[in-house]
Amino acid sequence: MYLLNNSNKMFFIFILFFSSLISISSNSWFGCWIGLEINLLSFIPLISSPFNLLSSEASLKYFLTQSIASINFLFVILLKMIFMKNFFMDNFISIIINSSLLMKMGSAPFHFWFPNIVEGLSWFNNFILMTWQKITPMILLSYYFNKNFLYLMIIFNIMIGSIEGLNQTSLRKLMAFSSINNLGWMIFSIMISENLWIFYFIMYSFLISIMCFFFFNLNMFFINQLFINNINPLIKINLLINFLSLGGLPPFLGFLPKWIMINFLIINKLYLLTFLFIMSSLIIIFFYIRIMYSCFMFNYFKMKWLKIYLKNNVLWIMNFFSMISISGMILSTFLFF
Repeated sequence: MYLLNNSNKMFFIFILFFSSLISISSNSWFGCWIGLEINLLSFIPLISSPFNLLSSEASLKYFLTQSIASINFLFVILLKMIFMKNFFMDNFISIIINSSLLMKMGSAPFHFWFPNIVEGLSWFNNFILMTWQKITPMILLSYYFNKNFLYLMIIFNIMIGSIEGLNQTSLRKLMAFSSINNLGWMIFSIMISENLWIFYFIMYSFLISIMCFFFFNLNMFFINQLFINNINPLIKINLLINFLSLGGLPPFLGFLPKWIMINFLIINKLYLLTFLFIMSSLIIIFFYIRIMYSCFMFNYFKMKWLKIYLKNNVLWIMNFFSMISISGMILSTFLFF
């Protein structure tokens, strides 16, 4: 294991992006599998570190789980070539392909590896894992999906992602379960149309990038750091705005793609799924508000040795991001009228 410098990191990030393009543009399942393998081998050097045992453990866990998913994917490709026109096998093959791709993106109920790996990564690597690493499996999923199976997976994602986030004290695990919940929304959006999925994914990536940027600059990894440390009230307000936007509260930007999907669900009379989507979002907003309530209201009488100072340009960036999050209602008004 060796320490990566900036040029090596940029090289592996380039390979990571290039491998996704290989999978997406391939005209055969075997080509898609090759792209997924290149993606796996380019991400592991980014997350492993000789100075951090958690990162080394995370890279090993990531390699093992992704390898299992890749083996299943390759096995099913060979099955599909053998049973090309068998209707009964086709249904089974579609379920296994979907399961392999869902495992690659950390979807419930194949999410057993995702929170543990997230806990050992830096905020930048978490951002890549929660955004870019989902693009390739998601697009491959749209090529060959089993509708009834995916409806069940969507329910698993939105319920597990919201309920398991309630008892977390780690901010990284909190973001992981929030990502699992949003994955349920994304899977449903790609079943509707790819354009809606692209819109939802861009909005989600923007919001998760804000949170990772905040926590990276504040050097925070656990919830109690939000009220133990001395934080500027303006930064706390920015965190509150972006937390609520990520949860999908109506006045903010994160509500816009969810509003579009809820409208689609109601038009198509999928009332049970609408109820589950809304309830899961309410649970997530509840634990976000609980965190920010603690951040604003709790205070330690002990001497606080650590005073958090941020550069002016970082504060300006935070304020700018918060203004964009607040502008969601204006955008949604122009969109629907």
